[in-house]
Amino acid sequence: MKLQANFLCALTLFLAATFGTLHAQDNNVNTEFGVKGGFNMSNLIDSGDDVNDKNVLYGFNAGFYATLPVSDFVAIQPELLFTTKGAELEYNNVIEGNAKFRLNYIELPLLVRVNITKNFNLQAGGYASYLVSSKVTGDGDIAFDEAIDTDDLNKFDAGIAAGVGVDFDPISLGVRYNYGLTTVGKERSIGGTTYTFPDVRNSNLTLYLSYKLN
Repeated sequence: MKLQANFLCALTLFLAATFGTLHAQDNNVNTEFGVKGGFNMSNLIDSGDDVNDKNVLYGFNAGFYATLPVSDFVAIQPELLFTTKGAELEYNNVIEGNAKFRLNYIELPLLVRVNITKNFNLQAGGYASYLVSSKVTGDGDIAFDEAIDTDDLNKFDAGIAAGVGVDFDPISLGVRYNYGLTTVGKERSIGGTTYTFPDVRNSNLTLYLSYKLN
């Protein structure tokens, strides 16, 4: 986990430093505002960094973004999103069915965007998010739909993000991956033993579409 985090942080700094020194080719670089939304494929990674593709939960994200130019090639891109995360678990023991663990966040990504060409960009940075609601639903032999008290979970999540985008002014398409660095569950102490439940982190792959408003 630390290796992945250090690599993406180094990549962000490298891209900003390298392309930020290039000379301008187009002096008409303006601040950009827009709306965006996308399709999420989320999962929960345990402490052993194991990911099971069968546990993918499908969801969405939607919100606003701004692109603040640093140079003709580099920009800072803050965003404000509502995004869904979590995982789906299938079980087949005494009873059969599946359970969906849903986490809804208000998320603030902050990215360095590097325009490699006029229509292609790379993004790297981080995000911070706040848990606004959570629930678990299930169907099969036993059906249930229950809200989870957010006080029982970590309300704040943070991680690293990286992605690529293709621009067709005023529309852009892209893919981004978010890797959580904090646990979804809180630390608890029982009988002198400290443990975290649930001891998992968010993992989220997003396909997005954005539209420039100005």
